[in-house]
This record gives sequence, C-alpha cells and structure tokens, in this order.
Amino acid sequence: MTLSSFAVSNRDFTTSSISLPLTLTAGQSVDVNVSFTPAAVGWTSGAITFVSNASNPTLVLQVAGTGVTSEALTLSPSVLSFGSVAIGSHSTLPVVLVNARTWKVSLTAIQTTGSTFSASGATFPLTLNPGQSVTLNVTFSPLSTGEVGGSLLVSGPGVNVPLMGTGTTATGQLTITPATLNFGNVALDTTVTEPMTLTAGGSSVTLYSAATGGSQFVLQGASFPVTISAGQSLSFNVAFTPQGAGINSGSLSFTSNASNTPPAESLTGTGTVTQYSVSISWNASEGVEGYNVYRSTSASGTFLKINSTLDANTAYTDSTVVSGKTYYYEASSVNSSGKESGLSTPAVEATVP
Repeated sequence: MTLSSFAVSNRDFTTSSISLPLTLTAGQSVDVNVSFTPAAVGWTSGAITFVSNASNPTLVLQVAGTGVTSEALTLSPSVLSFGSVAIGSHSTLPVVLVNARTWKVSLTAIQTTGSTFSASGATFPLTLNPGQSVTLNVTFSPLSTGEVGGSLLVSGPGVNVPLMGTGTTATGQLTITPATLNFGNVALDTTVTEPMTLTAGGSSVTLYSAATGGSQFVLQGASFPVTISAGQSLSFNVAFTPQGAGINSGSLSFTSNASNTPPAESLTGTGTVTQYSVSISWNASEGVEGYNVYRSTSASGTFLKINSTLDANTAYTDSTVVSGKTYYYEASSVNSSGKESGLSTPAVEATVP
C-alpha cells in the first residue's frame, strides 16, 4: 500500500511529519503522532484524511478535544507505555489522577479505547477535593503480536491518557525480590535506601521502564532499556524520603518483554519527627523555694518564662525546641515570700542541630 497524501481539516490539530509517498509492505505499520493545541476555550473537532491506493483509498480519522484555561487534573504518568508483553499474559501499570484546582472536581466515568486495555481501581462517579488524588490501574492484555495503541478517557474533566504496548511471543520470566520493601521509621527529610533484585528465568528479559506509585519513593541506579541474561540478576536501590509524618505506601512496577507480569512490589515506610530537647542546670541558692526558667531566641531579646510551675530542682529540660534554631536561657530564684530575684547572667546559649 502506498500512502500518497493526507490533510488535516482543523489547524488546532497537527501531525508528525511523514515523507510522502510512503509505501508499506503487508503487515508493516507506521506511527503518526497527532498533537492538539487549542486556540480557544471550548470543544472543537476535525478530521485527518489519508489518501492511498488501498482498497479503502480514503481513510478518515476523526479528532476532537476541549480547550481549557487550566488543567483540572494532573496525570502521573501522562502516557502509559507497557513495552512488550507476551500474548496470553498481561501487564498492569498505575496512573495517578490529582485534582490540581482549588475547588472540587467531579469524575463521572472512565473508558478505555482499544480492546486490549482495561482499567480498574475506583468506583465512579466520584469527587476529588482540592489536592486529593485517586489511583487507577490500567491493564494491557495483548491478543496478537505487534504494536497496539489506545486511550484512557476520564469523563467530567475530559482528560485523556494515551496507552501503548506491543504484543510478543512468550519469552523469559521475571522475578522480583523481596515482594515488599519496608523502610521502617525514617526521620522527615532524611533518606534511607533498601536493595531489590530482579532475576530473569528461562531466557533473557529486557526491562523497558519502571514506575513508582508514591512520590516519596525513588528508584536509584536504573537506566532503561536494560537486558538481564537468563539465570542472571540485576540489583537496584529504592530510596525513601518521607515528607510528612505517618505511614507512607507506594508500589514499584516494571514493563518488560517477560512472558509473565510479576506483581508490583509494595513499598512502605513511616515518616517520623525527631524530638529534640535542651537540658540546663545551675547552682543552688540558699533560702529559696524554687526557680523559674526563662528563654529567648536572641541574646538581647525578650526572655519569657517557660516553666508552668515553680521548679524546686536545679535542672530543667526544655522539650519544646525545634531543629536548626538557637536558644538562650536564664534562671531566677523565688524565696518563701514569693519574691523573685533578677535573671541570671550571662545567658546560656544552646543550638539545636
């Protein structure tokens, strides 16, 4: 078949360049990327007409899209590429939808185009509050060899996630160990890494990409594509950097040409807040009932009392300090008549790391 020309009816839609005339042998294909750059707010459509000497000499591709002033949802990732998947098996990848607006966004339904793609993970309709997210799992189950394209359509905000994958004959199998990476307790804004291993069985396996669900988990030392020979293993590190206190979870999945699709590796870790304290002590004074402790963030600033009741001891632990600040302390004594002495000088300086 020889493609002699093509034309786009709406200038908001453009195609990647094709050198014409283009001849395709039986079973051969060519990719054409279509881009949408809306010139105005609102829905618009068009058509791309391909002319060839095929039995259907005029092939019309309908295109449509909606111009908006801002994206209702951010997508991570914005394109799902499954790489090569063996016929009879399947591969599942997550896509996270985040409400990027400052008001609620309603998602009425989802739909996949392309018979080899399906989506799950949420019940529709649903509403996302500002900053809220939902994770959908998209599965590619090839029925024949060759490249396949499709889309995940989210009705409501009207967003589209392009899907692509290639069906192949059976190859090697991929094993991931351990099944779960548990990072335990990790202080906020610090990083802990844990190793993981991928092993190819039967024959070699090529890894095309990796995806982590959860921005606080990062795969380190990985460069794709990479091939693991039969019976060999490849190790990577996964880093966890908690940004908030509490339990954080995610997943790590790989796209490959393996005949199996190993389950996504579970990632979990707990962000903790490091507790700091400053302990001070002083010499005892005669004839006093107790002591008061005063604190300031400046040596020449205003000192405020921090003990709620009179301290009968000659030591005090301040557990209300935070990391990265310097504090200054002074003490006073109080006699049995309730008369308080002046503050001790000079002030004691303490810097919290």
